[in-house]
Amino acid sequence: MKSDEIKNLFTQFEAVASEFEGIECWSAPELQELLGYSKWENFEKVIIKAKAVCRTAGELVENHFPDVRKMVEIGSKSERPIDN
Repeated sequence: MKSDEIKNLFTQFEAVASEFEGIECWSAPELQELLGYSKWENFEKVIIKAKAVCRTAGELVENHFPDVRKMVEIGSKSERPIDN
């Protein structure tokens, strides 16, 4: 991969970062789009694998993958939570 491509991806990655309770983090749907996954189901598989690697490395998954949900409108002004 060319140096310019890496710099561009890094810039995009940092642009979607946010702060949650004083910790820099990234939203799964934003990363999904940034990394080119069109279907949530496919990206969710990547997250599951990353959590397994985290466990294998002896890390607490909760420290790196906090379960955060947000509410989305589904019609008739009702809402339901989705993973974020």
